[in-house]
Amino acid sequence: MSHYLKNILLVGTGPMAVEYVKVLRDLDVSPHVVGRSQQACAAFEEKTGIKAVSGGLENQVLAQYDGAIVCTGVEQLANCTLYCLHAGIKNILVEKPAGLYQSDIQAIADLAEAQQANVLVAYNRRFYASVLAALEGIEADGGVSSFHFEFTEWSHTIEPLQKAAGVKERWLVANSSHVIDLAFLMGGEPQIMHSMADGNLSWHAKSSFVGMGKSDKGALFSYQANWNAPGRWSVEILTQKNKYIFRPLEQLQLQAKGSVQVVAQVIDDSLDKKYKAGLFLQTKYWLLQENKLAFLTIHQQLARFKIYDEILNGNQE
Repeated sequence: MSHYLKNILLVGTGPMAVEYVKVLRDLDVSPHVVGRSQQACAAFEEKTGIKAVSGGLENQVLAQYDGAIVCTGVEQLANCTLYCLHAGIKNILVEKPAGLYQSDIQAIADLAEAQQANVLVAYNRRFYASVLAALEGIEADGGVSSFHFEFTEWSHTIEPLQKAAGVKERWLVANSSHVIDLAFLMGGEPQIMHSMADGNLSWHAKSSFVGMGKSDKGALFSYQANWNAPGRWSVEILTQKNKYIFRPLEQLQLQAKGSVQVVAQVIDDSLDKKYKAGLFLQTKYWLLQENKLAFLTIHQQLARFKIYDEILNGNQE
């Protein structure tokens, strides 16, 4: 396979880096891998057979790389991306959400513009077979009419997790943004939104979220989540002909107009089963510099952060 981007730097040695290596190997790309601790690099090599260089980016010569994939811990994403930009790397794929705070994303966006670099945010669920199939169906139906999504998190499983400072406090951005991003990808970007947030958890300022609005595709939308109650991630996209149901997100179900029957759709999701779901096509398109409309740019993520913070804090008394 002939790639536009060939000489790739992989920043990070954790679980996501292992998943990226599985994809890159099958795309005939041998990345140069940089980690921080010798212990983490040794564990990575044991899992993948690829040697990782310890000591972090500070000890590397970075300018020679065609592109970089940044998949460190969430708390390190912004700093590592900025370091790659300062080093002159022009094509960067950074794991979601690219940073925990709007100031992080602003700094990356400003430097990317100054360096004339292309920074894309990796939301792998955009490349699920279920999502790609639905996007075709929605277009064939004449577009989205309305949509609803839920991003409930299981607080009882998150509370005991050991995370770096700030990650759990920004969990909506660090994790829930996966489903929020997916809903707005298919339904359109919010133009008007009214949000309310209430409750609290020991590790998070709010626990219950509800809102409504209108997207730039003319679609009315609503959302809800209660992190202190049962629930799950889901997205429902309605057209004049069908309701597209993602529950779970990897699967596509369809309800036709005039029917109460919900039918599971048969889709070719072999890649989503062989690799971490969505990761193969996301990485392939990035290497080939194709299908750019499917990616979220760092500047689009900057606009999204205002939306995430509005959902997090609410804008209605």
